[in-house]
Formats: sequence, structure tokens, C-alpha cells
Amino acid sequence: MIPFSILDLSPIVEGSDAAQALRNTIDLARHAEAWGYHRYWLAEHHNIPAVASAATAVVIGAVAANTSSIRVGAGGIMLPNHSPLIVAEQFGTLEALYPGRIDLALGRAPGTDQATARALRRDHTAADTFPQDVLELIQYFRAPSGQRIRAIPGAGLDIPIWILGSSLFGAQFAAEMGLPYGFASHFAPALMMDAIAVYRQRFRPSEFLAQPHVMLGINVVIADTDAEARQLFTSHQQAFVNLRRGTLGPLPPPDAQFLERLTMHERWEIDQTLSVATVGSVRHVQTALEEFIGRTQADELILVAQIYDHATRLRSYQLAATLREQIGIRMS
Repeated sequence: MIPFSILDLSPIVEGSDAAQALRNTIDLARHAEAWGYHRYWLAEHHNIPAVASAATAVVIGAVAANTSSIRVGAGGIMLPNHSPLIVAEQFGTLEALYPGRIDLALGRAPGTDQATARALRRDHTAADTFPQDVLELIQYFRAPSGQRIRAIPGAGLDIPIWILGSSLFGAQFAAEMGLPYGFASHFAPALMMDAIAVYRQRFRPSEFLAQPHVMLGINVVIADTDAEARQLFTSHQQAFVNLRRGTLGPLPPPDAQFLERLTMHERWEIDQTLSVATVGSVRHVQTALEEFIGRTQADELILVAQIYDHATRLRSYQLAATLREQIGIRMS
């Protein structure tokens, strides 16, 4: 049965604030654990008014403290923003507090605009040293005897490391390193099938992983009817258009007429960028997920649901969880 996981950006919605967004994150994580989700990951983004998870390691700690068994991690930490030693210490601390439950997925992008990336106090060329930084980070966890600089906590701890990507670079690197790979198909689907093929074809078994493991991001919104789900999805669509226009703000409420006001190019961009999405009733989403899993042969799905109302968001994730077993039975 394919595992379902959750990727949460701790959405700050119009009329609310970051404190409530973080409380909602903890509430959703508790429910996700009860519903059988495998992982609960938080994403690092900066200077985005709709995202409350910028201090990602801190939020992971809060989620782990309020759950007991679900794996909790970063999807991901944007490594160019940080020194590998700091990341090793942060996630070593999390693993020491919540042993056997912490994941560390690493991305090569800054997760923000260039001005904010500079404000994060990292070299603007840091993305170019991503492979070396990953190797340095792994070395802090391995902590061979005689290593002068050690991550404390962190040294000697077994923290699964993932590589995230939206291009072929991450797929190749994850394959060469023998690490699990997460593809950001929920917002950058263009190279999804190519990246999966490259990763699987070039994968080298390692001390970390014996065979390739692909996790794919997918937008999933479920409601009683297709029309209701499509309306809920307009919050995510509006946020995407606002990002493209440079008019950032909190996650807006649904707007049934939103698409009608867009230019043809903006509608095309939405269709392309958010094409890895299944939005509709339970029956519609089940059929779409079965097709997606069959086509990609994904080893794991990580679900994204940027829904304005928290209770409605909970219900969408709950309905998605009920589909996992049904899909597993039908596809076995």
C-alpha cells in the first residue's frame, strides 16, 4: 500500500495571523497521525505573507512535541540559506528529542526572492556548492574519529536525508548518492517523468538506501462535489497568480469567479504549473490518484492542500486518507 504523507506550508489566511496558522499546523498534524499519514513535512519559505513555516526546524519541533509516532521533517530545508553545521546541529537536536521520527529533505533553491536570499546572509553563489554542502552535512552526522569539528547533537545520529528537486539536477545527484528523492511536481511538473526516469536509471545502492525511492508532490482537494472542490482550489490558484504578479498576501478565501477574470496567459500558467492536481469528489479523486500512481509508479505521495478554511482542509485530508487503503486494494 503506497504511503501518503502531508506537505504543510502553515498557511496564513486572510483575516488571521501566523500564530493561528501554526496552531492549525499542530492540529492538522495530530489528525494526520490518527488518520495514518506516514510523514508530516514543513517547507522553508521566506518573506511570503501566506507562509508561517520560515523557521522550519522550530515548527518541526512543535509538531513533533504534539504528536507521538508520525515522522516529522523538512520538505525541505533550503541548504544554500544555511551552513551545513547549523543544519546538522538543529536536526541533531530534533533527533535527540524525538528519536527515530525526524526526516531532513534538502533543496537547492533559496525558497524566496533574491533580495531576501541576500538578507539571509549567505553567498549568492551558495546554490553552486549544493553537492559539497550535502556531503559536508552527511560528514557531520557520520562523525568519523578524529574529525575536528563536530555537530553536537548530531554526530553519530541516523537522520534520513532526502534530496528534493524540480529539475534533472536533483534527480541525478540523488541517484549518484543513493538517497531518496522527492520531486516538486505539485508546483513544477514539467520534468517530472524525465526526473523519475533519470533517478531510477542512475540510482546506485548506498549505505542509505538499497533501491530507489521516489516521493511525488500532488495537490489534492476533496469535497462533497466536484464543483465545491474546484471552488476551494481557487484559494491556491489565486495565491499562485498573486505570486506571479508580485502582489503577495495571505491565502485568500475561495472565489468562484476568479478564473473568469484572468488573462489567457495567466490561465495557461495555472494549468501548466498546477497540473499535478486532483480536485473533486471522493470518487473523482480516487480515479485520478490511481491513474497518477499507475503512470508514475511513485513509491510515496506527499499531498498538498492549500485550503482557506481549516475545518474544510481537515476534512479534505481525512477523505484523502480513507482513499489510501481503497487504492491499495484496487491496485494490488
